[in-house]
Amino acid sequence: MKQEHYSLDDLLAIMAALRDPEQGCPWDKKQNFASIVPHTLEEAYEVADTIDRGALHELPAELGDLLFQVVFYAQLGKEQAQFDFNDVVQAISEKLVRRHPHVFGEAALHSEAQIKANWEATKAQERRALDASATSVLDDIPRNLPALSRANKIQKRCSAVGFDWRELPPVIDKIHEELDEVMAELEEAEQDQERIADELGDVLFACVNLVRHLKQDPEAVLRRANDKFERRFRAVEQALHGDGKDSRACTLDELDGYWRQAKIEQG
Repeated sequence: MKQEHYSLDDLLAIMAALRDPEQGCPWDKKQNFASIVPHTLEEAYEVADTIDRGALHELPAELGDLLFQVVFYAQLGKEQAQFDFNDVVQAISEKLVRRHPHVFGEAALHSEAQIKANWEATKAQERRALDASATSVLDDIPRNLPALSRANKIQKRCSAVGFDWRELPPVIDKIHEELDEVMAELEEAEQDQERIADELGDVLFACVNLVRHLKQDPEAVLRRANDKFERRFRAVEQALHGDGKDSRACTLDELDGYWRQAKIEQG
């Protein structure tokens, strides 16, 4: 089936061939909805990494890998007579039109605040339509989201219904309060690891709240911090190697000196 140019129909046909009971690929044939979820997550992270690195020339291939995941789910749905790719396209198209009445309808939404309020109201209606018992704005937040992203999403949902501080000082005060509670647990004669874990979680949750109030994304902020630490630590390793030293044989003061030098060099 090798050809110079492929279309979406060709991709769907390739997927069907991979799942063919007799002539298909053994690996593809044994997959199910649950087994390909890890691959979907991995492909999504690879797209994010490609964008983060600015490697846009790699992006078509990475987006293709992610699209293949959608096509795979659609093929599984078709085989089970549940849904197919056309249903996926129909569902997202209807949702986008429904959530943008100011573009595809006659609604007059001019400010970002109005658009956001309408978006949240529409999502709430969709939640109730899917599950009549849904009573919370938090009902459809996936539990398997990365913890930082889930904390951010929970806080945004609560903020949308008015459950939020409107100024920054109390947000910062909350972080200090939670840190004090961690210290109080650490000062106990007999430390309770469960309580310490609870208090540490509160600190992290409060920090996410600060990041959100400053209009930043917690996952992106932490990735940036990870990258910065990695660059500096690699510089420390190189400097130690150049001086013929082993970090495990150095004092903390020596290592701190290398670290401060790396910060100066790395910026």
